[in-house]
Amino acid sequence: MALNSINTNLGAQVALQSLNRTTDELASVQKRISTGYRVADAKDDGAAFAVAERVRGEIAATTSANEQLGGVKGLIDVTSSSLQNVSTSLSKLKELTVKLADGSITSDQRTQYQSQAKELTNNIKAFVTDASYNGQNLIKAGGASVNVVTNGSGSSYTVAAYDAEANIFNGVSGANAYTAGDAAAALTTSGAVNKAITNTLTQLNTFGSYSNYVDTQISFNKNKVDAMETGMGALVDADLAKESARLQALQIRQQLGTQSLGIANQAPQVLLSLFR
Repeated sequence: MALNSINTNLGAQVALQSLNRTTDELASVQKRISTGYRVADAKDDGAAFAVAERVRGEIAATTSANEQLGGVKGLIDVTSSSLQNVSTSLSKLKELTVKLADGSITSDQRTQYQSQAKELTNNIKAFVTDASYNGQNLIKAGGASVNVVTNGSGSSYTVAAYDAEANIFNGVSGANAYTAGDAAAALTTSGAVNKAITNTLTQLNTFGSYSNYVDTQISFNKNKVDAMETGMGALVDADLAKESARLQALQIRQQLGTQSLGIANQAPQVLLSLFR
């Protein structure tokens, strides 16, 4: 084939092919810059995209588990706060019970102390029945245990309910009627007041353990999500600095390719003019 042909413009064909390749590369780079991904869909890299989609699913599931853990953490914190208030009230009740155990006080003094004891026991019951979070109460009569999802695999952790009405309040609910003998009996190691205090402290420890577990699991899940996002980023994220530099180079190539094609298209016209 002749290099200088008016029938076949070989130069224009080569210039057009080069310009098309440059345009395709430019579109690919622009896609990476606009999406931020080196692998934005299966067309870019099917295997890498499949792995990334699986990891995205795991990240979503783990994040969802953390949301559920956040909800149960609120329930545990409310319960612990209520039990702490119960413990404080029981300490004051024990102080009053000591006074009620004194047989030398007057009847008027006993009446006043019994009235104070009644207010404290009312407070204790209120702290128990008002320990609700999102419609759940773990320490009132009939409260149900909670099974909370802890990770993206669906594993669960049980936060057990405790009937504080029966095991704490009921034991001291009659403190407002204590005689000296009743008060003395309530102060023994196995007496009602000390038993209520022991039960309360035991549950404070139990719910403290629940809280520590949930906090630790939430922290672990966050670290796990961060690690998965980092790994996925290394697999599919675009190097924007590199892509930006490449974009500028391709834009220049595109301009030069357009100029080359224009020059090549003028060549046959030049040849024709020589024969006129």
